[in-house]
Amino acid sequence: MEKLYAQRQSVQDTLEEKLGAIECESGDAEVQWKNIKECVLHTISDLVGKDEKRARKPWITQEMTSKMDERRKWKNVNTDEGRRNYRRLRYELKRATEKAKRSILRTHVQRL
Repeated sequence: MEKLYAQRQSVQDTLEEKLGAIECESGDAEVQWKNIKECVLHTISDLVGKDEKRARKPWITQEMTSKMDERRKWKNVNTDEGRRNYRRLRYELKRATEKAKRSILRTHVQRL
């Protein structure tokens, strides 16, 4: 409990310092909000740490998630090249996930 309190106190102190350093611009509220939000997010991620995005299924790897992100980029590109890249990535991703899923299921069955 003491550790959490100390961590909370260090986050609070750091935020107060950084927010005090941000100039209160008399102007656009959106710019002020953006500056405050960035300050808070950077401080929290530096002091507390940031959780990595975890896959919901145990067979999905980091490589697969990066391919998923790339595939999403090509999804709405309405050119021949965009469609080819999307189909290629969809095919690669489907093959990789099926292979990994079979492998995980095989190891689970062997444990039983």
